[in-house]
Amino acid sequence: MFASCFVVVIAEGMSGAAMYELVRVGHHKLVGEIIKLEGDTASIQVYEDTCKCKQQAHILLFCSDFSLLYYHCLSFIAGLTVGDPVLRKKQPLSVELGPGIMDTIFDGIQRPLSDIAELSKDVFIPRGVDIACLNTGKLWEYSPCNFKEGDLISGGDIFGTVFENEIISKHKIMCPPNIYGEVVKVYGCANDGKDSFHIDEPVLEVYNEAQNKTHTLNLSHFWPVRRPRPCVEKMPANQALTTGLRVVDVVFPSVLGGTCAVPGAFGCGKTVISQSLSKFSNSDAIVYVGCGERGNEMAEVLMEFPELTMNFNGKEVGIMKRTTLVANTSNMPVAAREASIYTGITLAEYFRDQGMNVSMMADSTSRWAEALREISGRLGEMPADNGYPAYLGARLAAFYERAGRVKCLGSPNREGTVTIVGAVSPPGGDFSDPVTAATLSIVQVFWGLDKKLAQRKHFPSLNWNLSYSKYMRVLEPFFNKNFDPSYTQLKNTCRNILAQQDNLSEIVQLVGKESLSEDQKVVMDMADIIIDDFLYQNAFTKYDFTCPLAKSIGMLKCIICFYEHAQKAIADSSPERKMTWATIKTSLQPTLQKVIDGKFLDPKLGAQETKETYDLVVKEIDEAFQNLLDA
Repeated sequence: MFASCFVVVIAEGMSGAAMYELVRVGHHKLVGEIIKLEGDTASIQVYEDTCKCKQQAHILLFCSDFSLLYYHCLSFIAGLTVGDPVLRKKQPLSVELGPGIMDTIFDGIQRPLSDIAELSKDVFIPRGVDIACLNTGKLWEYSPCNFKEGDLISGGDIFGTVFENEIISKHKIMCPPNIYGEVVKVYGCANDGKDSFHIDEPVLEVYNEAQNKTHTLNLSHFWPVRRPRPCVEKMPANQALTTGLRVVDVVFPSVLGGTCAVPGAFGCGKTVISQSLSKFSNSDAIVYVGCGERGNEMAEVLMEFPELTMNFNGKEVGIMKRTTLVANTSNMPVAAREASIYTGITLAEYFRDQGMNVSMMADSTSRWAEALREISGRLGEMPADNGYPAYLGARLAAFYERAGRVKCLGSPNREGTVTIVGAVSPPGGDFSDPVTAATLSIVQVFWGLDKKLAQRKHFPSLNWNLSYSKYMRVLEPFFNKNFDPSYTQLKNTCRNILAQQDNLSEIVQLVGKESLSEDQKVVMDMADIIIDDFLYQNAFTKYDFTCPLAKSIGMLKCIICFYEHAQKAIADSSPERKMTWATIKTSLQPTLQKVIDGKFLDPKLGAQETKETYDLVVKEIDEAFQNLLDA
């Protein structure tokens, strides 16, 4: 297989064309997009391979004995050449939004890969393939609602629902944001109020008096990928995003509608964190964009996700029923890699407008930035740091700006969120890399991965001294009300213990642990318990593959309770009967072991049962220390 070739095509005679207009280039009708205009000359980035392609042929050869042999060779078929036509589509690069997006794998410009494979009977995408984004042959059970003939309708109004799957039982069919007018015809009004339609069949007709035009609405509509979908207003986030990772959920939490960055060197676990979030988060829908990742990593995602299940209303259902994958690996055209990010965020905004909580994983934005750098270089633009274009920060900010909690357009009233988790791949784990630095100036949550922790097989390899979350003040009422009133104190004490251990470790390395005071010894040992038994999480075990918030907070409460009792016992002991940490460990070893074994609790238990279990451990800690002091 040849590496994909990327060129910027210069087309003349393009008067009347617009920026980001969709075009078809060459005799193969390759998909392209206008990215620069100068008079009637347009620079076009092509989203497919433009180089010469190989074709097998048979050639007759004469041997020394004059017998004929067939010889297989590879002949070259030319790619784009000077003089090839450019066909304007008179519309921007758009994605089709409607039923059938979930449980589907797309490429960077929303072409369904499974349908292409079935059509071409090949592992490679043929050039110029023209295939519907969504399945046009499937019938959808459509239920009209809210609107009758003569009613006024505007962008965002829900005029029907479709049963998509067990998780998305009511896929809302919305009026496109740019259409409004009077309803003149409603389809699907059978006796039972239901009927079945193909995705491209009309279900509603709207007359716009100002334009003197009748719009026919189907189950799907198109929306430009580079234009954010409008909303009524953006609102502050107020609910935590749960990932199933203790270090993330408790120590560095994010919100539904937040912006997160996961920078780290190769092998630190960026993809694993993104996948864990996709599997176990409390989001209603997941959009996973494999942007420029290696083919083997993306192949693992494509093979693993269809086999995963989740518990939904007491039943095991496939996780792909709430997931869509946008796959654009490193051997696919570079230009399509740049577009894949926008394809993913537009799909996420569509489900947000239905009133859902959507999480988008971008893995990774560094590869997207590299594609941007290559396109900029081909356009002859002045480079900035490391060859990246000067507008890198602005493009990243515009992308992350599309996250948030919003009040959606139209009726009925509804709210939705888009959470963006962007993996960043700085070379060698250098966080001063331009992409990482620009990202950190934008996002509110920083999950910095540490190469040393990864080498020690400590996963998730989040560096607790570097990472941070700016949503703590927003989330404290949520945690205090729904889980434990002492959450803020627990989290602050945990961070304080880890910070103290980082400072004391230098002293221990110089003069040994015996030089520490008793309270410092408590800090060192309890910090080890926090690191090894709380922050470390083995995803290959039945008890730790995920961790609900109730279990995470319960574990931390037990650890902090033991720590505070130990410190109090040492501080309050008299000089005659000085309490030592060694005495506490020896006397209360069974109780301390119960604190450590808290991680073995089944994560499938209910929140109330989990809370009661850890409350019993806390009660036992209180009694054990009371008995120790009374002895």
